[in-house]
Amino acid sequence: MREFIVEADGGSRGNPGPAGYGAVVIDAATGETLAEAAEYIGVATNNVAEYRGLLAGLRAAHALDPTARIHVRMDSKLVIEQMSGRWKIKHPAMKPLAAEAGRVLPAEQITYEWIPREQNKHADRLANEAMDAGARGEQWSPSQSRAALDTPRAAPEPSGPPGDAAAGAAKARAALASAGAGADAAAGSRPSPSASRAWGDPQAARVDAAAPPGEQRPGWSAAPDLGAPATFVLLRHGETPLTPQKRFSGSGGTDPSLSDAGREQARRVAEALARRGTIQAVVASPLARTQETAGFVATRLGLDVTIDDGLRETDFGAWEGLTFGEVRERHPDDLNAWLADPEAHPTGGGESFAETATRMEATRQKLVAAYAGRTVLLVTHVTPIKTLVRLALGAPPESLFRMELSAASLSAVAYYADGNASVRLFNDTSHLRP
Repeated sequence: MREFIVEADGGSRGNPGPAGYGAVVIDAATGETLAEAAEYIGVATNNVAEYRGLLAGLRAAHALDPTARIHVRMDSKLVIEQMSGRWKIKHPAMKPLAAEAGRVLPAEQITYEWIPREQNKHADRLANEAMDAGARGEQWSPSQSRAALDTPRAAPEPSGPPGDAAAGAAKARAALASAGAGADAAAGSRPSPSASRAWGDPQAARVDAAAPPGEQRPGWSAAPDLGAPATFVLLRHGETPLTPQKRFSGSGGTDPSLSDAGREQARRVAEALARRGTIQAVVASPLARTQETAGFVATRLGLDVTIDDGLRETDFGAWEGLTFGEVRERHPDDLNAWLADPEAHPTGGGESFAETATRMEATRQKLVAAYAGRTVLLVTHVTPIKTLVRLALGAPPESLFRMELSAASLSAVAYYADGNASVRLFNDTSHLRP
């Protein structure tokens, strides 16, 4: 009986974000590579991409010899332990993938082994080739893999994404360590020297592109012939009566309008954007506070407001209307899980951070395609803005808890044709000062 080794891997530049997998089938006796498979799969999580890689490897082995014994080697502890039956599969997205993998070959023909990442370089390379191809608008082909063996491959390009209460609740993890403390800036962000004036200015891309040779910086290394990026100016809505109280205010509870202070903030930001003169379109979340804020700006700029449901705030379930302290008193276990796991849901359902990220990545892709080369104001909420910034930076989910985002603040991210993203501004409130 023949014996094959299947090595598989998957990755996501954003988690979730643009994702791909790679798999290789090796003859166990000779070490010869018998088959390779890779594919860009769109927006997905690392775990989904890893399972898709396993599936591709098992199917390739089955096509070579359905009677062969298979030894699967992966650096994903989760996939190996779940497919070995030692870990329970809890996530709903994993269950059908694991079941499908279990049907490719009889279980008695397959063994599983976890290996360190450095021993899984072949499959990892294929997965990155697939993601690189996806960034170019292509699908992976075996010829790309052969070329990669002869040509050093550049470092993977970065991809590129809580309510009113989350201005306080987003600092929740830091608050666990030091009550009332919170970081004020995005971890790992390196703004352009011209960040305060770069958004909405196509010529700024030419300045930022002049990075020192060999220095890779998201968006700043884009070639001039890529043209003007799609630039999203991200405006958090003005204050509502819930904002000063730092109450959870998502899309699943009441939908408050702006307070008097919030309306004044909206007027000021409208004047600032009018002076800037670069906004070409206005797109807003469907919630009342964002539509009202967008209305002030659009009227001042003489533009219409387009509503996009993808820009809505996260649904905070039973926590809607509560302060962070009240949630900690009433639902401590759910809150701790939510702070530790991006796939955890608020009490009573609602939306996890992972689900919000998937929604925001899909919304981003749609809007980038619709507004290529233009500067667009997106009037939205805390979690969507932080998520777009996180995805653009390729930062981990916990970075959401390390960003402070004020009411009526402005941020900006530019998206280039090659898939690069450049964060140009974050939490600017200079327009709100007298």
